[in-house]
Amino acid sequence: MTSIPSATPTGWLLRVSATSAPADPENFEQQRQLLRAVAGFDPNTRIWTAYIGQLDIRALDVLQQLYDAARRFSTEVHLEPVAAPSTWEGPTFTADGDVAALLAARADQGRALGQLHIH
Repeated sequence: MTSIPSATPTGWLLRVSATSAPADPENFEQQRQLLRAVAGFDPNTRIWTAYIGQLDIRALDVLQQLYDAARRFSTEVHLEPVAAPSTWEGPTFTADGDVAALLAARADQGRALGQLHIH
């Protein structure tokens, strides 16, 4: 889980990542064609990553493409709240917004967004 700075962040991002499924070159190229417009790829970790700072049509497209890849190629998609770095120039979920409050709460509890409590 991402460590949260001690100071209250001014904004939050949702980091969406998918581990590339092992595939032959043809299937990997299909994954690449599907994801390259919405996520960056790190060849060392084989992880596709995108950041979402507002729920808009772009965010929905990013999520849809990553979940399409999961369905078609058996990748795993992960959502993780992260504090927006000072170098981030895009939109963020602001500290006083409902989504930011949810992201902060999930990050503070030390579990991934969407992970349920275990009693």
